[in-house]
Formats: sequence, structure tokens, C-alpha cells
Amino acid sequence: MTNERNKASEEQMAYAGVLNIGMWLGLAVLVVTFFVYISGVLPSYVPIDDLPKYWTMRVHDFNVALNAPTGWHWTALVGKGDYLNFVGIAMLSGLTILCYIVILPILIRKKDRAYVVIAIAEILVLSLAASGLLKVGGH
Repeated sequence: MTNERNKASEEQMAYAGVLNIGMWLGLAVLVVTFFVYISGVLPSYVPIDDLPKYWTMRVHDFNVALNAPTGWHWTALVGKGDYLNFVGIAMLSGLTILCYIVILPILIRKKDRAYVVIAIAEILVLSLAASGLLKVGGH
């Protein structure tokens, strides 16, 4: 016996569907870009053999020593094997925003105003956080 309270709603199913596809796609991108990195098909910004020199450094010291980009500036180095790996990470990081965008029309159609406001707020806050426009902390 299944009662209605145990069934997933339309928006839950849509969110889960996008999350499932996005997770597998992001994982595939991570695996492929990792093999591109370790194979040496693309040159690395930091040579693999030099990595042990930098493992004990603080992030700030690492960035200064290598003149490494911060924030979204890594995108300029996406042609380097080690920075190519960031593409999959960025995809997975943006997945929640995409999920909320997908369910927003469903919530609007259902006239579920409270959840519409929450979904819009989530999209705006997560997008603002991901944009790098807000700088907090010591980085």
C-alpha cells in the first residue's frame, strides 16, 4: 500500500532527474579531464613532479609562489591539464542552481507562491555566491 504522502511530487522528481543526469555528467567530465591531466596530453600549469614542493604551503603562499589565479580567473588556464579539471568541479557546483531553475516553472504553474519565492531566492543567492562578486575572508 502506497499512500499519497509517500510519493514524490512533480518538482521533486524534476529536481532529482536533473541532479542525477548532472551528477553523472559531471563525474564523467572529472574522470576524462583527470586522465587528460595525468596522461600529459595537455601541459600542466604546475608540473606534476613539482607538486610535492607546494603541498605544505598555505593557499596564499601557493598562489603567490606560482602566480596562480584565484576566483574565476582559472578559466583563462582551462587549456592547461591541471586547470581543465576545474570544469567538472564547476559543473557540479552549479548543478543546484540548474535544479532550482528547472523546478521554478512547476512551482509557478502550481501557484505555490512561498516555494516560488524560496526558489528564486536560492537561485539569486547561489548565483551571486558563485559569481565571485562578493569578496569575504582573506582570499
